[in-house]
Amino acid sequence: MEIGVLLNADSAEADELVALAQVAEDNGIGIAVVTGNRHADAWVVATWITGVTDRIRVSVPPRDEPFDPAGADSAVPAVLAKAVATLAALAPERTLPPGARWTVVDADADADAGSVRDAAGAGIPVVPVHTAGDVTRLRPLVAAPEPEAPAGRPHRSALALAQRMPGIAYDAVPAGLAARAVEPGDPEHRAVASTYLRGGNPGLVLRPRTVAEVADAIAFARDHRDIPFGVRSAGHGISGRSTSRGGLVISVGAMDSLEVLDRSRRLVRIGPGRTWKRVAQSLVSHGWALGSGDYGGVGVGGLATAGGIGLLSRKHGLTIDRLRAVELVLADGTPVRASDTENPDVFWAVRGAGANFGIATAFEFETSVVGQVGWAQLTLVSTDIEESLYRYGQIASEAPTDTTVFLVTGRARQGQWVVSLFAVVDHPDPDTVIARLTPFLDLGQLARQQVVMTAYPGVMANAVDIGPDGQQGFGEPVSRSAFIPELTRQFAHEAAELLSSDLVYFFELRAMGGAITEVPSDAMAFSHRSPLFQATAMSSSDDLLSAEWDRLRPHFDGLYLSFETDRRPERLLDAFPGPVLERLRRLKAEYDPTNLFRDNFTIPPAELPVSTMAGGEQTFETEKAA
Repeated sequence: MEIGVLLNADSAEADELVALAQVAEDNGIGIAVVTGNRHADAWVVATWITGVTDRIRVSVPPRDEPFDPAGADSAVPAVLAKAVATLAALAPERTLPPGARWTVVDADADADAGSVRDAAGAGIPVVPVHTAGDVTRLRPLVAAPEPEAPAGRPHRSALALAQRMPGIAYDAVPAGLAARAVEPGDPEHRAVASTYLRGGNPGLVLRPRTVAEVADAIAFARDHRDIPFGVRSAGHGISGRSTSRGGLVISVGAMDSLEVLDRSRRLVRIGPGRTWKRVAQSLVSHGWALGSGDYGGVGVGGLATAGGIGLLSRKHGLTIDRLRAVELVLADGTPVRASDTENPDVFWAVRGAGANFGIATAFEFETSVVGQVGWAQLTLVSTDIEESLYRYGQIASEAPTDTTVFLVTGRARQGQWVVSLFAVVDHPDPDTVIARLTPFLDLGQLARQQVVMTAYPGVMANAVDIGPDGQQGFGEPVSRSAFIPELTRQFAHEAAELLSSDLVYFFELRAMGGAITEVPSDAMAFSHRSPLFQATAMSSSDDLLSAEWDRLRPHFDGLYLSFETDRRPERLLDAFPGPVLERLRRLKAEYDPTNLFRDNFTIPPAELPVSTMAGGEQTFETEKAA
């Protein structure tokens, strides 16, 4: 059985503790926990033990007492954090995982494995030792076998089980999901913990492969309403909470099929876990494409329920404009199909607010005929970012609808801004492509250019394939979004002030208009059809960015939820105009009355109170809509 020894630096010299750890390893003991600091710092002892042993894991429990600057024995937090990080970096497989629980157990010579396990509860038993004899007496406990795993469930070591998080009934995971479920102690956990931009440490990741398994996973989520709950397709989303710390994630990444349903209609059925890079690769042999944002690593599920403002949008519309039907599992576990003729109210809601109404398991799209396109990546240097922004607004909005150009910039470098342009010209003639792009060279001094004629997969190939180590995002992204009806001189001036402050490290403008405006604003929950641009800003400071973004709000007309991390309830009225939001709330009350799907800008069911602010705007009472 898994067992550890407790080594107290307050009662023995450092070399004695190291010797005891060596004896423990020789006797098959797997863990050494070092406490105290009278004779030697506990982390110094732990590092010494790691250096002279081969296998035993080490741990130093956090100190309970607060830091006292006047206390000679008080540990400086920064120094302690550095000691922890250094040992974890030098010997990542030798430190006890930070989430592993252990319990001090006094085991005498007659103790049996069952009583020791019972005394330790959900943690690993750790026994105080002072002599080599104390250690060798634990050998019978070490030799005791671990309990068998329940039938039909994978075996996990005691160390893995000790990393389970409170509040989750792990042994109640439905049988069909148990074999692929990932817990914090599993080797695969690191690969599924984080997403593209967000770090995480979920307590459980369920990975269904069928509609029935999705329904089982949702039932499990209903039984765990007190922990965070997120849904993941490919894990790219900026706004969505498709990871958490201690929560439940349902990942539909394995549901990634693509099949052609009707060649004459160019109708295809795609699973939510497929990435748009792979979608493009699958469609190119037919001469078809689906507009899909600007990054091939995004999953179908997240984009196809939010909007999809992409590099083909001005010619072919938003991604959701090509959606003809969706299959999803509702909060009560019911699978439904939604289209213009089947559950049309759900179909209306899913196109723009889909994360609030269920887990999509398949999408049917009518693809577009797209051949060779001009794909350009231009880098310019600007000494007058205000003028560059304003000129971009003029040129991009006046360009033919076959031309879609996105602008990206950030902090100034010695009074200059690097301006990156990403452009697709949906035209097969190279000379026309060059003619379309040439006006954009007025935005600054051209420093680098790459312009090619390619099929659409060449545009989506900018995404790096995710390997077995998964995505390695960290921290919490801070992002703000807005739709801009017109890029005026005044907006360019105020945006330039923002970019001169060093607050924003990423700023993007996406050109809209064209085919996007041809869909009636009430055709689906996404109703922002008239703005000519969509803006995104990212920073490391949530409060400072909120203040600066609020200053720019007179120029805005709504926001795009996919790029918004401001969780204040009033942002819902920016994303959805009043009548649209009220309809969504009524549908939410019908299809998800308990608000199970709440991870991505939750839409409160209709029965939650609404308060009226000055000016006639409505917002939800924060304490009731959080």
